[in-house]
Amino acid sequence: MGEQKILGDRFEANRKHLYRVAYRMLGSPAEAEDAVQEAWLRLSRAGADDVDNLSGWLTTVVARVCLDMLRARTTRREEPLEAPDKKGGEEKPAAAMAVPGTIDPEQEALLADSVGLALLVVLQTLAPAERVAFVLHDMFDLSFDEIASVVGRTPVATRQLASRARRRVQGQPTVPAVDLDRRRSIVDAFLAASRGGDFEGLLAVLDPNVVARADGAAVKLGSMPEVRGADVVACAFKGRARNAQVALIDGAPGVIVAPNGRLLLVLRIRVVDGLIAEIEAIAGPQRLTELDLAVL
Repeated sequence: MGEQKILGDRFEANRKHLYRVAYRMLGSPAEAEDAVQEAWLRLSRAGADDVDNLSGWLTTVVARVCLDMLRARTTRREEPLEAPDKKGGEEKPAAAMAVPGTIDPEQEALLADSVGLALLVVLQTLAPAERVAFVLHDMFDLSFDEIASVVGRTPVATRQLASRARRRVQGQPTVPAVDLDRRRSIVDAFLAASRGGDFEGLLAVLDPNVVARADGAAVKLGSMPEVRGADVVACAFKGRARNAQVALIDGAPGVIVAPNGRLLLVLRIRVVDGLIAEIEAIAGPQRLTELDLAVL
């Protein structure tokens, strides 16, 4: 009993680190907890008598569990979050960035930490082995020799996995760096005004003849099929930027909406002469997979 308690105490000393590893790989608080719990079960069965570096051993175990979970996901396509049903006869608000459901404060804090919504979303576009290699090496500084044993590749092949993942995470802007920064500042201002309910702030970044369109899936979430004019578009987006963050969409700054780190909707934004001329809300699962998403 005493040995088991000592083992449990040693595990608890590593729990926070293991959770951070699992959360970055899986993007789901609940699944991260499951992965950590599985690591404890394996440790309690195997013991630590032959383990020189318990933290490293547990990190490897959690990584392998996460890899299995990620591979299982690829066999069953994840469904997007559903829009809430009508309750008490009330209609859903018509809002281009309305997001169903709520996030408890703990989850919201996790999503706001150094990982970031955009990175969580982009990581989900990587192949399982790429994601594991990138997270373990770029975020937790594990060597490629250590990671190779997790993904079942040679160290050289593992390095290539991480490099390929890094290129996808960073993306390839389609506009010059100066123009990219300027467009990002415009999208940042748009989001800030939307979150703050700043109508005048929205008007300041919208072209007078701006057009906002939404695909069928986005309409089901509460977006309007099409609205025109700065005043109308500003009203549609006022106070709506929950769970939204700037990201690189097809090489240009845009917006992702990702409650709980799961991609729900993308706003592809076209900037002309320093103003937002067009906003396209995309939520269709197939269309989302066709977008080239990266972290700014």
